[in-house]
Amino acid sequence: MSMHQRLSSSRAAEAFTEAFPLGNGSLGALPFGGVGRERVLLNEAGCWSGSPQEADRGEAVTVLPEIRRLLLTGEHRAAEALVEGYFTCAGEGSNQGQGAESPFGCYQMLGELTLTWPDLAEATAYRRELDLDGALASTVFSVAGAVWCRECFASHPDQVLAMRLAGPAGQEFTARLTRSERAELRVVGGDLLLLVRPPDGCGGSRLTALARLRVLAPGGTVSLVGDHLLVRAGAAPVLLLLAACTDLASFAGRRADDPQAQTGLDLDRAAALGWDKLLARHQVDHRALFRRIRLQLGGPVGDTAQGLAACADGGPTAALAGLAFDYGRYLLIAASRPGGLPVNLVGLWADTVQTAWNGDWHLNINVQMNYWPAGPTNLAELEEPLFALIGSLAATGGRTAQAYYGARGWVAHVLANPWGFTSPGEGARWGATVSGAAWLCIHLWEHWCFTRDRAALAAHWPVLRDAALFHLDSLIEDADGHLVTAPSNSPENGFILPDGTTCHVCAGPTVDAQILRALFAAAQTTAELLGDDDAALRRQLADASRRLPPSRVAPDGRLAEWRHDLPDSEPQHRHVAHLWGLHPGHEISPDGTPELAAAARRTLEARGDAGTGWSLAWKVAFWARLGDGARAERLLRRYLRPVAALAMDYRDGGGCYPNLFCAHPPFQIDGNLGICAAIAELLVQGSWSGRPEDAPRLKLMPALPPAWRDGSVSGLRTAGAASVDLAWRDGLLAEASIVADQDGPWELTAGGCDLIATTADGRHLATGPLLRLDLPSGQGCRICRV
Repeated sequence: MSMHQRLSSSRAAEAFTEAFPLGNGSLGALPFGGVGRERVLLNEAGCWSGSPQEADRGEAVTVLPEIRRLLLTGEHRAAEALVEGYFTCAGEGSNQGQGAESPFGCYQMLGELTLTWPDLAEATAYRRELDLDGALASTVFSVAGAVWCRECFASHPDQVLAMRLAGPAGQEFTARLTRSERAELRVVGGDLLLLVRPPDGCGGSRLTALARLRVLAPGGTVSLVGDHLLVRAGAAPVLLLLAACTDLASFAGRRADDPQAQTGLDLDRAAALGWDKLLARHQVDHRALFRRIRLQLGGPVGDTAQGLAACADGGPTAALAGLAFDYGRYLLIAASRPGGLPVNLVGLWADTVQTAWNGDWHLNINVQMNYWPAGPTNLAELEEPLFALIGSLAATGGRTAQAYYGARGWVAHVLANPWGFTSPGEGARWGATVSGAAWLCIHLWEHWCFTRDRAALAAHWPVLRDAALFHLDSLIEDADGHLVTAPSNSPENGFILPDGTTCHVCAGPTVDAQILRALFAAAQTTAELLGDDDAALRRQLADASRRLPPSRVAPDGRLAEWRHDLPDSEPQHRHVAHLWGLHPGHEISPDGTPELAAAARRTLEARGDAGTGWSLAWKVAFWARLGDGARAERLLRRYLRPVAALAMDYRDGGGCYPNLFCAHPPFQIDGNLGICAAIAELLVQGSWSGRPEDAPRLKLMPALPPAWRDGSVSGLRTAGAASVDLAWRDGLLAEASIVADQDGPWELTAGGCDLIATTADGRHLATGPLLRLDLPSGQGCRICRV
């Protein structure tokens, strides 16, 4: 087993960003580990304010020709003014990220469970831990010679939060459920119920979210006193069970027509099972996912906050990198399960009713980054909630495509919520980005590349096809004969016009062309694989793909971000969207396109190593693709920079909070999940055209940081559908095993090493610095350096 499987602290949490997270895909919790007062923040993935709205502008399509004319003639300031006035969303949109009271809505905390022991004295021998392998949080301490142990987990099989409190017989404590607003407390059959009705932005409430608490005290007593439960423990530990759900009528999520009845059933079943069976069922379920990957890298971290501080002082990165990798997988398992809602900006864990940036799904990188680890870390089934979100946006995005572009298919821009929002954002400088839906659909395609699941590809085809149709209809020809998007943004960045004006709206940003090349290739190949007989569509896709503007090197040697060569308004901007073709795309590589790869390197050097949390994670992945493990480790060290628990200003740059939550700041989970994927990129990189007759390409240890001298990993997945195990010593590949799911040829390299490959039974396959293998279905080969 890996050594990187615990977060730990020698003191109780004082802030949200010090508490250790638990989750079962819909129910989330953050126990603080207090001694005399234990706070447990509660979340339910469907606890959203807001409601469906008509956010499309009816007049938008009528101003589109003039916006495009202005952009193609270089009149960017006038074009941006038109976009601001007529081509944003109707109404207030996300209300600049403050949408809790607006129709757009906001992901919100459900409530708080508070346990209080009034007479409990100061503790000694205190230890608080989160076991990532067992998905179990524990707090252990001593008071007056007596040992207290509190354990907590969130069960996916049984849909409850379970907490066991072991301590001296006769201990007394109170239990309360509270929320700061729009909540009602009830008592039903001895259970405490907290009913929450978030505002719909129109004077009412769209849904009810409910938390229900039951306390079992064998040999003791539980009584209602006012608005709380008074518990006197017997000799046996006290068991607290909490269930939660909503009646959210949306595209996914754990919902019930009667949340009160549903949570009652959940608690009845859980109480009948008891702690031991609940824990066993929970850990079997969790470990079936978590133990697919085993990474050995560095030694144990110990106290997490101290480990971050030591790394910042120049200590080794390997152990913390291993912990960050395991933590990313843990968080994805905890926050994303089939049938639920996808991971949002804060994953599953919010501590306020107005979550930062509404805790929604941003489509200009954030939600995509959340799912980057799914394929490489063998968690592909956890993408199902993302696919459900994409399907919901396709249903409403068709209206937006007509209203703004007069186009077929569907479009989504930057913002998404459970209510089907697909309109542009409320600000032209960021909200005009038009490639959000296209980027989302790359995940549908990548699912095929990692799994070769033909049934899933067929199910995704209508959504993928219609996203491509939108862009076939909406691309326009520029003066060079290229097909470009217009209007759009290069996410959140801007350029300076000769008169000193800063603009953000443009035609044909590089990122759009890179994404659309990938989208059109995916659509064309999917149509062929599935036998779609629309030959005209395939011809259109091929023709449009050829006419997209190629990625180009600007006069200063960097990769050009726009069609025009104008100075950046923020030379060190956190977004580096025009390197999409380097990562997560595959059109730029040192061996395939060395000139573009050199330009990408110049771009990263000019952007600098600073950045917010998710930006740093992306930069690690960029340097991994460039084969520079030393530079990647430098960025990784910046990502692991300790950030104070209450730091909230993203302009101060990223790092990690004491509980290892990624600091944008504030907390955004995309960095946690992005760094997990980036670490996988340092060890294994794969690409595949998606065509069964083409050989997937696989790079072993393409960018191992020089300081990571020894280690191993098993269970990584790669495009083309294969599992990869690696071990290295003294920085060199020692052995590897590759097991392919399907018959066919493979090409692989390993950092310039000469390799010899044999089948599992010793049959010789190939020898050399680049091997071409033919792996039969389900058969593996062993590879050793020679």
